Amino acid sequence: MDRIELADFLRRARIRLAPSDVGLSTGPRRRTPGLRREEVAQLTGMSTDYYTRLEQRRGSHPSRQMLTALARALRLTDVERDHLFHLAGQEPPRPGGSSDHVRPGLLLVLDRLHDIPASVLSDWGQMLAQNTMSVAVTGDHVGTNMIRRWFTVPGARDLAPPENHEEYARAHVASLRAVTAARPHDPGPAALVTELRAASHEFEELWKSHDVVVRRPSPKRFLHPVVGVLDLDCEVLVSDGHSQQLVVHSARPGTETYQRLELLRVVGFQDLAPRS
Repeated sequence: MDRIELADFLRRARIRLAPSDVGLSTGPRRRTPGLRREEVAQLTGMSTDYYTRLEQRRGSHPSRQMLTALARALRLTDVERDHLFHLAGQEPPRPGGSSDHVRPGLLLVLDRLHDIPASVLSDWGQMLAQNTMSVAVTGDHVGTNMIRRWFTVPGARDLAPPENHEEYARAHVASLRAVTAARPHDPGPAALVTELRAASHEFEELWKSHDVVVRRPSPKRFLHPVVGVLDLDCEVLVSDGHSQQLVVHSARPGTETYQRLELLRVVGFQDLAPRS
């Protein structure tokens, strides 16, 4: 780990970004260029103290997951991401397999979608990035595999109306089968299939049916704990290689769902539950 070069690289990558570049408000009294250290920490999910120590050349070795989060927060290109890994004494992700690194251009589009839920997922269900509205609708799931969560986490299906559970379960399995067939040597999707076939009888039975689909634009229903059912249109934009997808949900103006989304946009993360 080259602490001196790592600290310099992080600082320079931080100061070249404006808050608006990463979907943050500029706010008053900003006297220095670029992002603040606490803003980088917020975007990566690490403590401000730990990130500060990295820039001060005294931080401990960051994990691969943390390096991936830093590359995403600082909008690094693939080459810059690999450089970051090398400075931290880690091997960069291997080309040809699954990558959690979201291209800066895709993140730029995500940051510009302020009033509708949007997220970036890998084609095998890894939640890579979410905007504020996406978090307001479903909760913060960055770093989570949504297919694993659906089949193994109690309460995960509460996000969808019960009448849609079977449909969504089949779609998850069928899309994962398509990915493993397209990239048989990619260890990520293959390991997930092995894990879920052992952990979930439902997944195993659906896997045996050998249905194959790819994610495509279609209506999607969410069951929000406060505002109720959201009937949303879904658009899917794929990146080069089709391994990452920008998923955008929207509601038609004038509908009840549109009004409910507007309510979520206004109140953000406030607790809307009635108090006794």
